[in-house]
Amino acid sequence: MTVATSLASLAIDDSIQLEQQGGILTLWLNRPESRNAMSLNMVTAIQQVFSQIADDVSIRAVILRGRGGHFCAGGDIKDMASLRVEAMNTGSLQPYVDFNRRFGAMIEQVDQAPQTVVAVLEGAVLGGGFGLACVSDIAISRDTAQLGLPETGLGILPAQIAPFVVKRIGLTQARRLALLGLRFDGKTALDLGVVHQVAPDDAELEQQLADTIQQIKRAAPLASRATKALLHRTLNEPLTQLLDNAAEQFARAVAGEEGQEGTMAFIQKRLPNWAEE
Repeated sequence: MTVATSLASLAIDDSIQLEQQGGILTLWLNRPESRNAMSLNMVTAIQQVFSQIADDVSIRAVILRGRGGHFCAGGDIKDMASLRVEAMNTGSLQPYVDFNRRFGAMIEQVDQAPQTVVAVLEGAVLGGGFGLACVSDIAISRDTAQLGLPETGLGILPAQIAPFVVKRIGLTQARRLALLGLRFDGKTALDLGVVHQVAPDDAELEQQLADTIQQIKRAAPLASRATKALLHRTLNEPLTQLLDNAAEQFARAVAGEEGQEGTMAFIQKRLPNWAEE
């Protein structure tokens, strides 16, 4: 596996690592000593990567994983301590506001990414890590993963991730999880709708990921990007307007290269040319 040249040129902090195999980019959260807690540097690095690949159709999917057996344990307490000093020196709460909002901007960027985003969840999936899982298109979890929203038990709010949690599992369940600060395993996460698949061991986790990647490769790149954008729009736009525009997109897709290739491949009983073996 090699890092793409364009991505390697970025000044990426070592809090993340990148691996690319064909059109699949794996982004590893790489602070295992802190269970991959989110530092400001990590947030910035993730934003850099997603900004760099936004218009790159060759990147079909981004796999989010954590080094050291954990996905992400939430925000970095050390960063919080330094913010406290800055706030005291300036007599203003703005450092806290800026830090928290920066994290929310990163979550929103991952949520809106045109690529298919797959989260592979192990160990701690807490706070901000839980929010990151909630904006993935596909979430695969070990049964032993520990997910939750511990913020209220720490005297703080899940401020930036709350909207994404509600979109993922609905207001009723989000209220219960956030207000009680509950932690739960992968099987419960499946029941709640946070994750889509649960693996009983590491080998099955890797197999489920491999199967998911294979399915992603069978979907047409441009059609996948347009479909994800369309699904996001269903939450915000009037239905008639949305359906009118969707019909126009459908027509362009049918007449386009992907539509013609996909139809011909179906008739000829073969894989389309974008489906890598």
